[in-house]
Amino acid sequence: MVKTFASDNYSGVHERVMEKLMEANKGHAFAYGEDSITREAEERFKEVFGDVETYFVYNGTGANVLALEAMKGRATSVICPSTAHIFTDETGAPSKITGVQLLPVHSTDGKLDIEKAREYLSYKGTYHRASPNAISITQATEHGTVYTLEEIREISKFAKENEMYLHMDGARIANACASVGCSLKEMTADCGIDVLSFGGTKNGLMFGEALVFFNKNLTEDFLRLRKQNLQLHSKMRYIAAQYLAILEDDLWLVNATKSNEMAQYLREKLVEADVEVTNDVKGNTVFAILDKDVTEKMQEFCYFYVWEETTNEVRFVMSYDIEKSDIDAFVEKLKELK
Repeated sequence: MVKTFASDNYSGVHERVMEKLMEANKGHAFAYGEDSITREAEERFKEVFGDVETYFVYNGTGANVLALEAMKGRATSVICPSTAHIFTDETGAPSKITGVQLLPVHSTDGKLDIEKAREYLSYKGTYHRASPNAISITQATEHGTVYTLEEIREISKFAKENEMYLHMDGARIANACASVGCSLKEMTADCGIDVLSFGGTKNGLMFGEALVFFNKNLTEDFLRLRKQNLQLHSKMRYIAAQYLAILEDDLWLVNATKSNEMAQYLREKLVEADVEVTNDVKGNTVFAILDKDVTEKMQEFCYFYVWEETTNEVRFVMSYDIEKSDIDAFVEKLKELK
């Protein structure tokens, strides 16, 4: 197969995004975000999210690190699920660059357990420990689960009651909104999020991410922070143009809905093939159990990741460009090898 089920990072750039890039690639423009395309994109974000400040950066890790940098105080820490991308898959960048300590809360489903997180509140009462002043959650989570709006509101309430900010790693927020059936604003501003890392590269963009600040008090001196943390793109119009494309006619939602639907279709086909699916599919991620020998042969046919080697659990992630025919071909091959 030409396509893979490994990650939505593997897919190409959506044709409408590429068209916007080509449109932006004409003549000269002011650098460092002073161009008209970036200004237009910033205004479009206000239309979508409300009264916000938006800053474009290179990548997801940079977006997350800068969000934590903007929220940190002196000798502070960040509470997050033990499965969080900032804790497990960013090579320690958040702590190395910001100096904040990450306080992981054990999680089996990717979501934050407030009662377990509450144990860290004792850190606020002693100067021997870094005081938690922020919480970071991922939507949709690394385990493919999706927070309901009520769950996000509860976490936001807990954060505010204990003088903490709330950051959302929205690498797959589009898939979460498609699953819940709500707008981007309803899932963020209306739920009390302070800062959102709004991902696009998993949903049709070539590169670049957006940091959306609902709490504009956190943007003080942020332009310097972005430059200092190596995330200021000189030709900003190329990031901004992609977001204009993805926000136009809700292309972000069209793409996410498609990948979610393909995940449901894959789940159905796997079950029909007597493959054990281990998660309740909500977004674009499916987990299943395959024999090790079958896994290795199937990876040669269509690459995907092994999630948990001890149980032979694998992960399939559907991109916006996956078609039913791709899934049918995959499952037919799987049947041959079982």
